[in-house]
Amino acid sequence: MAKKKHIVIDARIRRSSTGRPIARLLDNLQEIDNDHRYTVLVEPEDDWKPTNRNFTVRPTRFKNFSFNPINQMLFAWQLYKLKANLVHFTLTPQQPLFYFGAQTTFTHDLTMLYFTRAGRLPKWAHKLRMKGYRFLLWSAHRKAKHITVPTQYVADAVNKYHLFTNRKTTVTLEATDPPLPGRAKKPETVPEQFIMYTGSAFPHKNLERLISAFCILKEHHSDLKLVIVGKREYHSKQLERWAKKQPCYHDIIFTGFISDEELKWYYQNARAYIFPSLSEGFGLPGLEAMVHGCPVVSSDMTCLPEVNGDGAEYFNPKDVQEMAEKIDKAISNEAVRKKLILKGYENTKKFSWRRFTNQHLNMFKSILKED
Repeated sequence: MAKKKHIVIDARIRRSSTGRPIARLLDNLQEIDNDHRYTVLVEPEDDWKPTNRNFTVRPTRFKNFSFNPINQMLFAWQLYKLKANLVHFTLTPQQPLFYFGAQTTFTHDLTMLYFTRAGRLPKWAHKLRMKGYRFLLWSAHRKAKHITVPTQYVADAVNKYHLFTNRKTTVTLEATDPPLPGRAKKPETVPEQFIMYTGSAFPHKNLERLISAFCILKEHHSDLKLVIVGKREYHSKQLERWAKKQPCYHDIIFTGFISDEELKWYYQNARAYIFPSLSEGFGLPGLEAMVHGCPVVSSDMTCLPEVNGDGAEYFNPKDVQEMAEKIDKAISNEAVRKKLILKGYENTKKFSWRRFTNQHLNMFKSILKED
């Protein structure tokens, strides 16, 4: 019997906010592929356990996006020792510069090229870091035998940025999960009327403009609250400090991290989910809101119209007045709200993690020259 070909999957991001695609890829690969042997690289703290005997777990201590040349060399050496027929990197550019074996990569978006800020770094250090990031991105795309991306928008952006990727890029649409498991749990203190956002507070998420639009909404919706769900970290703390200077601050609820059961309650009871982002590679929270029956009011930039289809009401995310008007339309007009809920449910049916996985498996087979 022929020896199974060996595929290594870099799953270090599995537990992060951008890790759901790799988590679902692993779940589905274990169900549909018994023809290959897999080694899954995880962070040392990750307790993920495979259910398929063809999958083994290997912890790796090397951090994502490390520019440390010693770590780059040691990570490459770990990969060489695994003697893989193919390595799949699940977030570009995580691959070490010094690894030249057969490899594929998943590029979620190019947002970091245009929206990152220096934060706590000196400006010169931030510029240097971004030069390094661009070089790692070029190297990853150059070495990859094939690149998968989550939307046509990202495919076009990658192909324009690196012209040499045109003939080796495939769109593999992500998906949303079924409604969050368990019974919805009502938080201890909740508003009667509220709109919501969930996710990170990175600058490109455009939450300052959302708060400004909410302040306009308050002129006609005195009882309305804005709920912002997301763990407290550097950017969210910066946002909250800025929000304290706004006239509507006392009607904004920053929940911090909450359980899935509480998030489910917020989705089911919000007047609308607002997605004000300036840049996304896919935008899972909008679909997650739709599958819970929450109307979506969304930015019309980058991939969001492609993903949300006719299941959302759209606005120009740089126009605070228009944002407020579109939110008002969705929460004040019951016919519009019900239409968005129905259209949202239908829209989520276009996406499938199983199809996402099959596309990746077909890519692996093609690279390995299998039928």
